[in-house]
Amino acid sequence: MADLEFFEKVAARASVQSETARSLTEATLRTLAERISGGEAADLADHVAHELRPLLARARPEEPEAFGYDEFLRRVAERAGVARDVAERGVSAVLQTLDPVVGHQQFEQALSQLPAEIRTMAQPVPRRP
Repeated sequence: MADLEFFEKVAARASVQSETARSLTEATLRTLAERISGGEAADLADHVAHELRPLLARARPEEPEAFGYDEFLRRVAERAGVARDVAERGVSAVLQTLDPVVGHQQFEQALSQLPAEIRTMAQPVPRRP
């Protein structure tokens, strides 16, 4: 999936403008790369558009930082320049868009390193009939 298509899907899922979706995607992927092991981040990077790969790159290859849900959202909100509620919608939208791009098994393996509150954000909200 091309980066532009990825941003469009994030924008639709998070109900934000394209530029905000781009900022949210970049902030979420950078924060995700800090929170998971370098190996998992590299595996995810192998599946995303070329332009998004550097966002998953890590200076230290294997040691993830240990932080929870609130700090994850704080970092995304600060990096994207958005309010916390927008960051929360954005993280959820990015994770939901990332799942089919990288493949569910690879995605679940990477998310297994995250706190349950963050993993839950990757689950789409069930639609009512």
